[in-house]
Amino acid sequence: MFPNLALWERLLLSAAVAFAISYMMTPPVKRFAEAVGAMDVPKDERRVHDHPIPRMGGLAIFLGFVLSLLLFVEMSSQVMGLLLGTIVIAVMGALDDIVSLNAWIKLAGQLLAAGIAVRFGIVVDAISNFTPAGGTTFLNTGWLSIPVTVLWIVACTNAVNLVDGLDGLAVGVSAISSLTMLVVSLYVADPAVSLILAAVLGACVGFMPYNLNPAKIFMGDVGSQMLGFVLSTASIMGLFKFHAIISFLVPLLALAVPLADTVFAFFRRIIHGQSPFHADKGHFHHRLMALGMSQKQAVAVLYGVSAVLGLIAVLMTGQSGALRICCIVAAFLISIAVWLLVLRSLPDHEKEKNRADKDGAAQNNNGT
Repeated sequence: MFPNLALWERLLLSAAVAFAISYMMTPPVKRFAEAVGAMDVPKDERRVHDHPIPRMGGLAIFLGFVLSLLLFVEMSSQVMGLLLGTIVIAVMGALDDIVSLNAWIKLAGQLLAAGIAVRFGIVVDAISNFTPAGGTTFLNTGWLSIPVTVLWIVACTNAVNLVDGLDGLAVGVSAISSLTMLVVSLYVADPAVSLILAAVLGACVGFMPYNLNPAKIFMGDVGSQMLGFVLSTASIMGLFKFHAIISFLVPLLALAVPLADTVFAFFRRIIHGQSPFHADKGHFHHRLMALGMSQKQAVAVLYGVSAVLGLIAVLMTGQSGALRICCIVAAFLISIAVWLLVLRSLPDHEKEKNRADKDGAAQNNNGT
């Protein structure tokens, strides 16, 4: 701890230490992943890479984040809960990167980590007024506080994990999300949460040079699930608790891209009669590439969407009712535009498939 330093100095140091550790530890983590067989082999059409690439790079992000947290964040009960839950998620993610755990086992680990966070006081017990005009009233969650908290944490954890499908996508979206919430946490004067988010941001940026296309290493589940868990718990610690902001919409907008992708994937799979855990090639990034974009172009589009929604979240903070309404409308229109863009590719593929099926059926009929 450095109590004599100003907050902005500790923020810079927190981000810098996390960046340095993440950047320096990625090469040895890469060698470790290769040694233990934590390799992502392109064995199905969902993969967009054409050769085995080490995963488990998120271990470097984890090390940078945890060291920075221990050095610069006061160890309150909530911070301890976040730290212990993060360790559980990281251990489970590392095991999954090596031996590919069953989906239900991963869900159990996520529930355990969320339960630890709840046990240490990270709970959505109230949400401030999220009407367009703002206000200073609270919506008390009552007996729903624990289920709502667990659902939020598990949803965000899986959301970042599911969006991790292209080089640099998940780490970049997480960096943008952490920066968004960092700015808001500074506005509402929450030093602990600000320092946590600065550490996340620094660790993500430190890993990015190795993960951008063409990626030398993937973050794996140890990275994607850890980032989702930390961002979700940090949002509960800081952004759900204040009168002065539309507290629910800020973290929702900051994490809009991975959360929207997860919601669409969940319902898409159920509608098609599949398990919600069934992997497919219908994520936003897959749809963008189906429109003819390269990996870099698809990632850039989703970076842009995340940045715009993050900017809207920041602009909504503590502003007038009229501006809040404009921000909500803008966010809604952007979401609809992106949804329509990425869904344009689906009918084309279905038409091609139907046309092929009809041609095949016609040939069979002619043959008989």
